[in-house]
Amino acid sequence: MKTTDPAGRKAPAFNVRRFVATLAVFAVAAGIVAVIVSGSRSGSGESPVTEATPASHGSPAAAATSEGTPAAATPAPAATTAAAAAAPAAKPAPMDRWSARAPGSPTTQPTPIGSVDPAKARFLVEFDPRGAGIARITFSDLWWTGADARAAARARASGTAEASIAGRYSFAAPGTLQGFAVSLLAAREVEVDGQAIGLAGNVWAEVAPGTFVSELADSTGALQMRVTRTWRIDAGSYDLRCEQRVENLSTSPRSVRWVQFGPTDLPREGAAPGTQPGTGTGGGDLVDARRFHAGYLMSKERDPGQATVIVHGATLDHATVIGQVDAGNFRVWPDQRQQQERYNLSWFGATNRYFAFAVHAPYAPPGSASRAVAPAIAVVQAQAGESTFRGAPDRVLFTDLTSDAVTTAPGTAAAFDVGVFAGPLERSLLASTEPYAALNMQGLILYLMSGCCSWCTFAWLADLLVWFLSFLHDYVVFDWGLAIIALVIVVRGLLHPLTRRSQISMMRVTKQMAAVKPELEAIQKRHKDDPKKLQEETIRLYREKGINPLGCAGGMVPTFLQMPIWIALYAVLYYAFELRQQPAFFGLFQKFGDWPFLADLSAQDRFIPLPFSVNLYVFELSSVNLVPLLMGLVFWVQQKYMSPPPSPNMTPEQEQQQKIMKWMMVIMFPLMLYSAPSGLTLYIATSTLVGIYESKRVRAEVEKMDFSKPRPGKGGWLQGAYEKAMKRVQETQRSAEARRNAPKRPYRDR
Repeated sequence: MKTTDPAGRKAPAFNVRRFVATLAVFAVAAGIVAVIVSGSRSGSGESPVTEATPASHGSPAAAATSEGTPAAATPAPAATTAAAAAAPAAKPAPMDRWSARAPGSPTTQPTPIGSVDPAKARFLVEFDPRGAGIARITFSDLWWTGADARAAARARASGTAEASIAGRYSFAAPGTLQGFAVSLLAAREVEVDGQAIGLAGNVWAEVAPGTFVSELADSTGALQMRVTRTWRIDAGSYDLRCEQRVENLSTSPRSVRWVQFGPTDLPREGAAPGTQPGTGTGGGDLVDARRFHAGYLMSKERDPGQATVIVHGATLDHATVIGQVDAGNFRVWPDQRQQQERYNLSWFGATNRYFAFAVHAPYAPPGSASRAVAPAIAVVQAQAGESTFRGAPDRVLFTDLTSDAVTTAPGTAAAFDVGVFAGPLERSLLASTEPYAALNMQGLILYLMSGCCSWCTFAWLADLLVWFLSFLHDYVVFDWGLAIIALVIVVRGLLHPLTRRSQISMMRVTKQMAAVKPELEAIQKRHKDDPKKLQEETIRLYREKGINPLGCAGGMVPTFLQMPIWIALYAVLYYAFELRQQPAFFGLFQKFGDWPFLADLSAQDRFIPLPFSVNLYVFELSSVNLVPLLMGLVFWVQQKYMSPPPSPNMTPEQEQQQKIMKWMMVIMFPLMLYSAPSGLTLYIATSTLVGIYESKRVRAEVEKMDFSKPRPGKGGWLQGAYEKAMKRVQETQRSAEARRNAPKRPYRDR
């Protein structure tokens, strides 16, 4: 029997060639593994700012890195620019691990630019040394509240230094992202040949006010590239210029892609430091007014000159973007359709109720005549952060801006310049000032109530109302409160012919129904057991007497026609910057000890401010508001003295329902509009008063009319509609009766 025991075999002699070959194979394999590992690290963009995949986005494991900066969603590959395509196809030298550093010592206290003196600048810009971003923008002549604005006017009149005046409006990053503070438009990273080098840490040195420099060095410490960010303020403008350069100091061409943080959610109304809920310009947001907007150019095939910036279909509400992020979709621009149509981004911005913060193309012809923001921005992505609003947790949005890839030859620099608008949503500013007019940045202004009211706001009507109110204010009455009253008179005047006709029709029907009441009662008694005959006789009587039972419905037509105006005016008074902190009647009430009554037509009237606030779910009670209460009183007067008497053929139950409906209007309208802008309640109360006077005049005219004779003709379209409806009812009843009386078919078992 053969044995397989190794001990029984002869040991082979040592083979030197085989041993050397085996070592060579292991060495080659180890080298391949090392290359794969190092390549995967450099290709993944491992840097002080760690990138998280959408699956891990927002998870604690992806929260931060050793640099203390938040993780970011992985940007989608951006298209290579024409400059990159035209660059010579030279093979770059292999890269080892690069890192960013400050030349000399990192800056810890950057120098602000701008001023809080309105004579010098529109705003003061303070910088964050981490990422060379913006820590805060403080406006020189815009204020958190109307009281702050009035206090500033008194302080200036007394000679107080501008720097000592408090209450200026400002905005900064709205909260934290994965537990870390992120400054506005901070540099996040730069990708060189696919390797991401973090720039969000303390790697910047200030070489001049507003100018920051960082260096990129290889593993030996040799300088390879220089990154420069320069912030400039255009005098007398709400615009900043951000000049960003990546200079190639190496001996090889490099592919460069720029990544920075973008516009974030702006502060909500009622979120000013040191204010309590119910105070401020509007007592807090009635609706969440935070939005993201984009302006874009069609593809070069459809717009060869790239001259028309479009804003249609590129607005996203805050809640919509939050939903996208929660679903794992971080892309804000471009979406699938925009990418398929090859749209070119011109600007992207965030807005709140009255202000905007947007990055845009550095359009300044003839030197910079392109309306496209490329190559600086190709992809915009969003991430959700943490904040609080009025004591409750609030989710806020941050964005990342990723550029196209640009190839830079040795000794050249890639430019990723952008313009930055930080200012009010003022029509006259964005519609007529360059570069905003050329870039159609008026599209940032949207008079549209969010949520369930968005479909019925009628944005075109709101735009018309803003224009007409501005015309009345600027050229006719010179006061916003009087302009609203003048608007009431104009609207009621335009609707007067229809109002007069509908009220006459309603009163005619009321009197005619009273005259034929005995005949109606006789018909009802005679045909009480025959509903079909009762309807036929009733229609015959109405036709003989020329009565249109639907004539009373015409009295509601003027009210329904005014409803779109009320909704559009609500949006205008809520969003129009022109009416922000504007008092009524030339500030008359503020002359009495700075009384806040009607001090801001875009906010509740605050007749008696309360030292506390109570959340009543329908609204937040922080003051006694007089105008809504007066509006309820006016409604009661209108219902009591101006409404027609109940129809004689109404049942007691119907009369009771009519009374309940009247009281609901008297009570529900003031409750629903209690915390609405005082300009809106002023409009409705004034319109109702004018309507009472109008009804009184029409009633006096109707008293002189004789309704005893039937009107010639067929009674109008309402009469015809009523007769057709009654005929359809009769036909339905006859069909139902025929089906009931039809003989039943015998059941046959198959």
